[in-house]
Amino acid sequence: MFEPWNTPSPMAAMPGICILVSVILIAAAVIDGWKLKVPNWITFPMVLSGWAVSAILFGWDGLVASLIGTAVGLALLLPAYAIGGMGAGDVKLLAGVGAWVWGWNTFYAFCLSAVIGGLIAIGMVIYRKKVRQHAGQFWAIATEILVVRDPNQLSAMAAERKSSMLLLPYGIPIAIGTIAYFAFTGLLL
Repeated sequence: MFEPWNTPSPMAAMPGICILVSVILIAAAVIDGWKLKVPNWITFPMVLSGWAVSAILFGWDGLVASLIGTAVGLALLLPAYAIGGMGAGDVKLLAGVGAWVWGWNTFYAFCLSAVIGGLIAIGMVIYRKKVRQHAGQFWAIATEILVVRDPNQLSAMAAERKSSMLLLPYGIPIAIGTIAYFAFTGLLL
């Protein structure tokens, strides 16, 4: 029988949860860096287990918070995926983060991940000495997004351009940004 007064507080459980999520993110980042793909055998169990653990530890409120966190993770990266700027595995990985650490933590981890991803991308472009080429592509993509606005057409345009672009395995910035967020906010302690 579920007794809500005996359930742990979310903050008491958070260090263990964040350590587990960090380990999963490191594994996903290594695989993404190696194969340019975050596999479903990581993402789907991550989402499902996040829902289950939230429900078991925190009851219906925990399950609802976990579902909201999953939706936040999906909503933050789905637009980039829809226009061909990101892989589905990256989207599902952030949804998995949301399933475990819920909405606000997912949002803030995403913000830090986006900054780190931008810095890594800039570093990759500078290292490969392709600043002019990628600056032109950046402005072309920004213009297309503002002018075209049709996700299907934008996705097709991104697919045509993909062979000439540097690809960033976005599981790496998600892992670095999320773990850094956990560390900075004291969620790992």
